[in-house]
Amino acid sequence: MHSVLIAVLALLALKTMVSLALDWMNLGHVRKNAGSVPESFRDFIDAETYAKSTAYTEARTRFGMLSEVFDALILTLILLFGVLPWLYGGLGTWLGAGVWGQSFVLIAILFILGLPGLPFDWWSTFRIEARFGFNKSTLKLWVTDKIKGSLIGLAIGLPLLSLLLWLVGALGTYWWLWGYGIFFLFQLVMVVAYPMFIMPLFNKLEPLGEGDLKTRLFALADRTGFKAQTILVMDGSKRSGHSNAFFAGFGRFRRIVLFDTLIEQMNTEEIEAVLAHEIGHYKLGHIPKMILLSAVSTFVMFATLGWLTHADWFVSAFYFDPAFVQSLVPVFLLVALLGGLVGFWFGPLSSRLSRKHEYEADAFARRAMQGPEALIAALRKLHKENLSNLTPHPLYSAFHYSHPTLPEREGALRHAKD
Repeated sequence: MHSVLIAVLALLALKTMVSLALDWMNLGHVRKNAGSVPESFRDFIDAETYAKSTAYTEARTRFGMLSEVFDALILTLILLFGVLPWLYGGLGTWLGAGVWGQSFVLIAILFILGLPGLPFDWWSTFRIEARFGFNKSTLKLWVTDKIKGSLIGLAIGLPLLSLLLWLVGALGTYWWLWGYGIFFLFQLVMVVAYPMFIMPLFNKLEPLGEGDLKTRLFALADRTGFKAQTILVMDGSKRSGHSNAFFAGFGRFRRIVLFDTLIEQMNTEEIEAVLAHEIGHYKLGHIPKMILLSAVSTFVMFATLGWLTHADWFVSAFYFDPAFVQSLVPVFLLVALLGGLVGFWFGPLSSRLSRKHEYEADAFARRAMQGPEALIAALRKLHKENLSNLTPHPLYSAFHYSHPTLPEREGALRHAKD
């Protein structure tokens, strides 16, 4: 067995054990606090809802641990028994060695490798989410979503991958610099195109209707210097009872999207506070900062691809024969599959930056609303209605949570000095 393969399997085992340990610590921490509602939560959540949120967290955590082990075992078997070169050889013979054929090979292999995870996705949706009253989807809608997603991925991915593979042959050693530029430009285009053209294929997006809510939200946008052309309402209730709000696009293409479930669950002032938080992300420059971070990470990824495409030892370690590999698809495939083993360890840094942005957007909303109470009330409802974990283990939340916990956010909002 090649030393590189041994190292990868060791890293996979370490990543799996650390992830399971974090899950186990979080599960124990939740159970320890499950006896009664903590005093700081008693003024907004009753014992029955708190017990339900605890049970939901336990169910999701146990299921996540099972899924983690399953994914690790599947990946181990794929790597040990040469499944990748077998699939590549068979599909490559059928589809050919041209850039279009090889691009289709890569997409087809990734599709095949995703099939074992479908039962887990089904169970999550139609068993766990349904048991706690969140799932609103039907089997027909779930299947339709999968088919739509696959077709859209093929329509977008095939020409993009074909272009990247063409660059390799046309430009040689430094193809990856051009590839990086094209891929990053594609990412910027998708930031605008996704909410405008792809999201409507899955959800209905309609302008917020006339009334007091619209009047107050546009007044908020005006006084905070946010030139909003439209605020959209998404029919999230078609699939789930979870509620949310998010920011999409940038520049004149920016859009604020509110779930219809959010509007049903909150009063006007609370929705106004949620919108103020989202506007805060825009006004404080969080979006360009995240785009810059994406640019750096994408550059590192393409530099790695450029290095590995000239390293025969890399593909050889996973049973690919360099003498018969007429495309760089194996390198792309391996980086796509194994990148998470490296990215996992940078999760806490990404989460920390995201939490910093959340604190800043909260502070912006507090100033815009002339006090913290409206946003605190909105956050409490979000946590209550979504059955969020109110008592996560500190290490688990530091590693995985992109948002501060509810007590952390409340504390920052109440004790802010400006």
